[in-house]
Amino acid sequence: MMLGPGGLFAISESAPIRCQLRIRGVVQGVGFRPYVYNLARRHALGGFVLNSPRGVFIEIEGPAKTIEAFIAALSTEAPPLVRIADVMRSEIPAAGETEFSIHESDAEGSAFALVPPDICTCEACLADSRDAQNRRFDYPFTNCTNCGPRYSIIIDVPYDRPMTTMAEFAMCADCLREYKDPENRRFHAQPNACPVCGPRLILREPRASGEGPKSSRAILERVADILRDGGIVAWKGLGGYQLACDARQASAVEKLRRRKQRNEKPFAIMVGDAASAEKLCFLSEQERGVLESRERPIVLLRRRPGAELAESVSPGNPATGVMLPCTPMHDLLFRILRERWGREASLVMTSGNISEEPIVIENVEAEEHLAEIADAFAHHNRRIHTRVDDSVVRVVAGETMLLRRARGYAPQPVFLGRGEAEVLACGAQQKNTLCLTRAGFALPSQHLGDLENFETVRFFEETLERMSRLFHVQPTAVAHDLHPGYLSTQLAMKMENLRRIGVQHHHAHIASCMAEHRLGGRVIGVAWDGTGFGTDGTIWGGEFLAADYLGFERYARLRSVLLAGGDSGVREPWRVARSYLLEVFGEIPAEARWAEMAAPERLRIVDVMLNKRVNTIPTSSAGRLFDAVASLIGLRHSVSFEGQAAMMLEAAADGACGDASGQPYAFALEDAAPVNVDLRPMIREIVDDVRRGESQGRIAARFHATLVAAIAGVCERMREELQLDRVCLSGGCFQNALLLEGCVRRLRDDGFQVFTHREVPANDGGISLGQAAIACELLRQDA
Repeated sequence: MMLGPGGLFAISESAPIRCQLRIRGVVQGVGFRPYVYNLARRHALGGFVLNSPRGVFIEIEGPAKTIEAFIAALSTEAPPLVRIADVMRSEIPAAGETEFSIHESDAEGSAFALVPPDICTCEACLADSRDAQNRRFDYPFTNCTNCGPRYSIIIDVPYDRPMTTMAEFAMCADCLREYKDPENRRFHAQPNACPVCGPRLILREPRASGEGPKSSRAILERVADILRDGGIVAWKGLGGYQLACDARQASAVEKLRRRKQRNEKPFAIMVGDAASAEKLCFLSEQERGVLESRERPIVLLRRRPGAELAESVSPGNPATGVMLPCTPMHDLLFRILRERWGREASLVMTSGNISEEPIVIENVEAEEHLAEIADAFAHHNRRIHTRVDDSVVRVVAGETMLLRRARGYAPQPVFLGRGEAEVLACGAQQKNTLCLTRAGFALPSQHLGDLENFETVRFFEETLERMSRLFHVQPTAVAHDLHPGYLSTQLAMKMENLRRIGVQHHHAHIASCMAEHRLGGRVIGVAWDGTGFGTDGTIWGGEFLAADYLGFERYARLRSVLLAGGDSGVREPWRVARSYLLEVFGEIPAEARWAEMAAPERLRIVDVMLNKRVNTIPTSSAGRLFDAVASLIGLRHSVSFEGQAAMMLEAAADGACGDASGQPYAFALEDAAPVNVDLRPMIREIVDDVRRGESQGRIAARFHATLVAAIAGVCERMREELQLDRVCLSGGCFQNALLLEGCVRRLRDDGFQVFTHREVPANDGGISLGQAAIACELLRQDA
């Protein structure tokens, strides 16, 4: 011993000490234990590492200086999928241990460990599956410690093979040797398998006679022929079934639309590599990076003129969702397609379900539910425990923005740091996700869908049960939307022995953005979307809030108009367009264009409803404003999917000028409580432009510029009055690239700190995170 700085005794550098470390974060199933093992051996340290429901435990023994170097390297040199949230360290008595080992996992207790998402195949495993001399040549289920299935196959923690659906496959001698070899990248890779001992493909053609092919290559060669001949194949992927057809064949794509009951909503496509994607779509370096990332999401890209794709892939939409192969199975298929078709292939690759139902995961279920859609089924015999659809992203304002958070991202945690409460947040009605909290972490689920049918409600309940078991969460409170008609709210109300916490929809939007960025205090929250139940019983959606986790002030809103016919007003933008015309002119102008929005009798009925305020509700919805303008300029009077009119309006503006920097129309800020953002002057000028024959694109561009100017104007007023300079932008309208980029640029130029979504969607898919953050803060304050 020697006297150290400040008079404290310190251990000499050469004397052995022993430290216990508890590592929390995404540290199971991502190659962390093998990494720790090899790192300890490199530093000649003794001890052990083990998985536990409470995280990864390490006991490490050796010279103090060496241990410090080891601990520093844990984060800086960790495998790419590792996310360390915190390290708890304590010194314990030295045991004289000089060798390091991996202990059997500790399954004791009901504690908590984070779980990694499913990850695309790494380059090393792809090389194995492409090498004719490798024992995994053409094997569709090749994986290692750094890639492959995780969340979709894990039943419980700790993450070991018996706790996954791979428990049904006993490793052969060769795989077991790799599994036990610390120098092998498959060391303790739980899904490790090969053609001898692992999962296998199974081809079923219900209308074919005779016995089909057996080998993986032969099965996929048959699949390639079916696709070439215009057929539709149901394909079991990582987190569920996908439906595939040749994206160049209009007849095949239209057949898939008819059978799947999906009229106009764009399909995503899969191509073999980024070079193929670039032949079809414009691709920035950042978009290329996201496309090739380990998450392998669908990336929305601007399609090239004359791209060799059927028009029916993305009808009336200049963007196409593109993804690359995420499994060896996909990679092998595209190699075979190239061989047999003599060209690069592009396949429609859409969720394996009937529209609006959850993705199918079971082999028998697939043949029952998809029998009227698919001509053939490419099954495999590895069970999917948790269904996870494909994620969808877009690169906006230099950031990757999630539109649908699922495979590759879920169930990555968001650290809240707002107490230890265990909460369930039930989310919204559309694009539903749920969120659980445990040990300071929020755990948003994968995308579940719109809670509008029995099948999706069952998926919600299934996901809640499985996530609660997996993360060992026993909620004491349930957070829910204020809308009494939402099934998510009704589910919360039926739960017994839980404290119920109602959260206003737009407050939850802003809280979710705050939680992502770990913001405290009050912020300016701009929450723009289609629908949210307000505290006054009306429909909100164009909101400016001064908000923190405990509450909000509704400082300003878009001036309300009447929405006629409830949900019909969402499906038929002409209804809200006529409402705006009445607000501006006092009557519907007597011109042919306004009489051609719908059938005469329907127009008459809606006009009566608006004039007499019958079956109408006031709304400040920004989403309905987009719909109204799309209808006024003749882009779209009715829609077949949510957001269609707004997407067309954005596309028209983008085609005209590429941004929201045009000359704004007039608007006014009316002094009131809350302040009214009066856009009637803009509507009047838009109508004048329509009468003059101004192009739809030019009008759409000026419309976007007006919204940016209005948002900036209200934020400036809030800063002056409330001394707030942090702005959170949330809600589905901020998935519009022109609006978001314009707002971010303008607000930052004006000296604001601007925060946007990165870890959860800006749309209603992010609501559950905000609900959870608010509930945790309320419970923390009450404790």
